[in-house]
Amino acid sequence: MTRVGVLALQGAFVEHERVLERLGVEAREVRQRKHLEGIDGLIIPGGESTTIGKLLDTLEMTEPLRAMARDGLPVWGTCAGLILLASDVGRPQTTLGLLDIAVRRNAFGSQLDSFETDLEVPALGAEPFHAVFIRAPIIERAGDDVTRLATLPHGTIVAAERGNLLATAFHPELTADPRFHQYFLEKVAARGNEGAASPELVAVGERT
Repeated sequence: MTRVGVLALQGAFVEHERVLERLGVEAREVRQRKHLEGIDGLIIPGGESTTIGKLLDTLEMTEPLRAMARDGLPVWGTCAGLILLASDVGRPQTTLGLLDIAVRRNAFGSQLDSFETDLEVPALGAEPFHAVFIRAPIIERAGDDVTRLATLPHGTIVAAERGNLLATAFHPELTADPRFHQYFLEKVAARGNEGAASPELVAVGERT
């Protein structure tokens, strides 16, 4: 069975675990360096990016995670996780620096300014994806090798990917729509099967 780690140091990790389990995937809480062994992918959830970064350093997990991702481990960051994947966050803090993006934290304001909206995400099919933004960051710049997956109506990038890396400024785990999790699991399956689709996963074009 596919085993996906969910970084469980702080933030909204339980919600990701529930979605993975509904999709028939084993979810492993990653709390220590040893928990990285044997995982097929990793989700870095929303929360407080500064706190998560400090804990990664304290637990000596920053460099192992960085090395595993550079070696091809699929990694998906949501909200705070997006910040931790970024190469430029505009302030001193620990990040993995894996994705060539510049990020602005809390771009929409405080918790009171949280909102929901439908996004066009062609990679997920024709049906819009209902996105939940909570103290969300935005991607202000994306490198030439980074693919923009979704933008707000005025063009602000809120989802992007490069190879084995996926980043979303919003919280797909807080909706009933599993398509982003399925999309990430396809990255996991592609790595594990040398590009072949896993029979356990629903293809993008077949999602409802």
